[in-house]
Amino acid sequence: QVQLVESGGGLVQAGGSLRLSCAASGRTFSYYAMGWFRQAPGKEREFVGAITGSGSSTYYADSVKGRTTISRDNAKGTAFLQMNSLKPEDTAVYYCAAKSRGYWSTDWYAYDYWGQGTQVTVSS
Repeated sequence: QVQLVESGGGLVQAGGSLRLSCAASGRTFSYYAMGWFRQAPGKEREFVGAITGSGSSTYYADSVKGRTTISRDNAKGTAFLQMNSLKPEDTAVYYCAAKSRGYWSTDWYAYDYWGQGTQVTVSS
């Protein structure tokens, strides 16, 4: 079992930056690939990006590529989502998720554990 808790969401103006954290407790954090997803009202959950258990590889959705960085600190059991040049269309609830088998995935249903989500609102 892994428990995930996101933090760092809030209200930010367009063009601003935000850093979300995902604190994990339970089993060894490095066992898990970590994914970040978001869900806007009335829309499906959308893949944002992911990172391998070791942190050696990342992958980003086209919608955030170039302005987003995912990282992790395995010693502290925490993953991070740094988003820059935020746009109003980035407004959503952001979730971190842990995947216990194999590589990361862009599919939300491949992940085993989820945080409660944190709201990010970007004003124009």
